[in-house]
Amino acid sequence: MSTSIFTNDFKPQPYWWDDTPQPASNSQVLPEKVDVLVVGSGYTGLNCAIQTARGGRDTLVIDSQTVGWGCSSRNGGQISGEIKPGYAELQRKYGKNQAFALTREARIALDWVQQFIHEEQIDCDLRPCGRFNAAHNPRQFQQLVEYAENQPVGLEQDLRIVERQDQASEIDSDFYQGGLIIPAHCSLDPAKYHQGLYQRATDSGCNVIGGCEALHIERQQKGFIVTTSLGKLETKNIVIATSGYTGRVSPWQRRRLIPIGSYMLATEELNAALVQRLIPKDRVFSDTRKLVVYFRRSPDSRRILFGGRVSVFESDPVKSASALRQEMLRIFPQLYDARLSHAWMGFVGFSFDYLPHLGEQDGIYYAMGYCGSGICLASYFGNRLGRQLLGDTEARIAFNDVDFPTRPLYNGKPWFLATAVQYYQLRDRFI
Repeated sequence: MSTSIFTNDFKPQPYWWDDTPQPASNSQVLPEKVDVLVVGSGYTGLNCAIQTARGGRDTLVIDSQTVGWGCSSRNGGQISGEIKPGYAELQRKYGKNQAFALTREARIALDWVQQFIHEEQIDCDLRPCGRFNAAHNPRQFQQLVEYAENQPVGLEQDLRIVERQDQASEIDSDFYQGGLIIPAHCSLDPAKYHQGLYQRATDSGCNVIGGCEALHIERQQKGFIVTTSLGKLETKNIVIATSGYTGRVSPWQRRRLIPIGSYMLATEELNAALVQRLIPKDRVFSDTRKLVVYFRRSPDSRRILFGGRVSVFESDPVKSASALRQEMLRIFPQLYDARLSHAWMGFVGFSFDYLPHLGEQDGIYYAMGYCGSGICLASYFGNRLGRQLLGDTEARIAFNDVDFPTRPLYNGKPWFLATAVQYYQLRDRFI
């Protein structure tokens, strides 16, 4: 791979970390006993911890890496209130009432996270920019039209169809065949949002320790003894909030999650007029391919941030940068001379039913499997899980009642992923 595609100061790390380095642990001393132990210091874990700490529970958050090292500071900063399965699919599987409840709950999460950010006064470049979901072929465009014109009663939202001949108002590209605007979707700076959550958690009395891996969980009569890389502690309650980074310490959850690598890059600083021309209305973008790509302006409107899955096997994001750049150039050939300043990747937690899940199993609480909608859903699920731990019966949501499936012989290592990716690559060419 030619190094000419990179800037001289290229960084193999998230663009977001430039302005917002990962927060340092507020404690290095592992306590002997806590009320609540949260494993995972991302959006789920911190939102949960904020609730339990404010509710008077002695709360500790630990992470095997530095605080916020995972997808909470690696994602694209796009916020949606959507779940992967459509209403019709949910209705076939769960019935009309539960399909309605699940879809509505995700929409509630979108409103909730914006309200939470405003109430907590978290400075994270939150913008109600709207999404352009772009059709990669005429058939997919027609499906978007049918979706917009046949919304379930009671779940209607503002949707706007854009014909191909009119899409220049949204994107300076001939790659797509029109698309669908979802005005309610938003953007933010994910690392700034995480920093704000961390500050609210520690201000609420939470201890947060990075570099502290949970190694073993032993059940006791009135709680658990947890062995970590920094020693042992007792806890009344445990929350597993690791999603795409779930490891061997919680095998039941690990068998139900598929960690899928998503890759991102940032261009060098560009001429502001070029960025404005490429994405005139500062929307976030995704498309209708199964192997979806997603992109947006940077918050300062000086770069293009572009993400997707470009590698059949998980690999070094620097090695995958060239293929991801080629995908970007298919959409924006105007960026041929633009070099890359950053390239990175993270693991998205997918479930076998494409739904997020929260609940309790053998006394261990969990929330995970957001399938690419983690900013909104992880925040909301973490908040609700924390309230449930406090005994708030009104905090139960529709997703508490959904079984969390796995597959025979699956142990958390997705041996089938390469074949699935190749199938979807072929499918995207023709469907």
